Amino acid sequence: QVQLVESGGGSVQAGGSLRLSCAASGYTYRIKFMGWFRQAPGKQREGVAGIYLSGGYTYYADSVKDRFTISQDNAKNTVYLQMNSLKPIDTAMYYCAAGDPPLYGDNRYLSPRQDYYWGQGTQVTVSS
Repeated sequence: QVQLVESGGGSVQAGGSLRLSCAASGYTYRIKFMGWFRQAPGKQREGVAGIYLSGGYTYYADSVKDRFTISQDNAKNTVYLQMNSLKPIDTAMYYCAAGDPPLYGDNRYLSPRQDYYWGQGTQVTVSS
């Protein structure tokens, strides 16, 4: 099994920044892709950003492109999500996911998959 632990959420005013971390443990050799998803109350879970660990290819939802940056630290089995210029619409529970999806090479990685491993989530609240 794979365990994912997120940290770094919190409350911030619009225009501010936060950095989320997701540390993976367990059978990490199974992980080829890691990503961040979010879910606001009453809405479906949506993919925000992802990274294919071999090669470091990154993928972003249009809504966060140029504001969010995903990165990896292979030595720590950790991925980060740097979130800048935050907006109230970014308010949601943010979940880390990891897995071995088909080799899409495109934003299909950001569709939630049942076979992804999921973290417990960390709340991000952006006030206006």
